[in-house]
Amino acid sequence: MVRCFIFGFLVLALAPLAASATCVGPKPAIGSVVVASHTSNGLVNVYHLVGTVTNVGSSAQSSNTLQFVDIWQYGVKLDARGIPPLELGSSAHFSYSWQRAIDAASGSTTLNFTVDVRQGINCPAKRPYTLTF
Repeated sequence: MVRCFIFGFLVLALAPLAASATCVGPKPAIGSVVVASHTSNGLVNVYHLVGTVTNVGSSAQSSNTLQFVDIWQYGVKLDARGIPPLELGSSAHFSYSWQRAIDAASGSTTLNFTVDVRQGINCPAKRPYTLTF
């Protein structure tokens, strides 16, 4: 009897932890960011980046959701790109151009991308998407 009581108590005590591990609702996630192309004017290379955000949650976002993809380097926010509310399983693309010295070594630039929801409710996003080129 005591064992059943202790087991029941543990199940009830741990239930909130299990519920918080699985979020029910929309969850926009950055699936990829790639260097689509680059151009050079002899002084700088301009890298044209294209990314994809997909709603990998369990429901669509509300039509009044206001959200952005924030672009960071070394903890400094460089810019943001707006993305529309996403239906369940749908995706949106964003683009960004980055200038780098023509003599910069390959792999010397790292940018981080995060989803920033300013209006609307979403499941917490995973860690930032990182692109090194």
